[in-house]
Amino acid sequence: MKIKEIRQMNDSDLQAKLKDLKVELFNLRFQLATGQLENPMRIGGIKKDIARVKTIIRERELNAGKEA
Repeated sequence: MKIKEIRQMNDSDLQAKLKDLKVELFNLRFQLATGQLENPMRIGGIKKDIARVKTIIRERELNAGKEA
């Protein structure tokens, strides 16, 4: 997921995407533990996507605080 795509989402979409990514990370960890995970590099990619989404959410929170 590109940062430009994330920045174009609204707040509710970001929260939904964050929830989906966390569920996907849980499923990948479960597959890793049971030996069914084919591509372990996906875990790192999902973690980075989660960090990107959280960063954008936090930036928007800080900008909203400055405007108020």
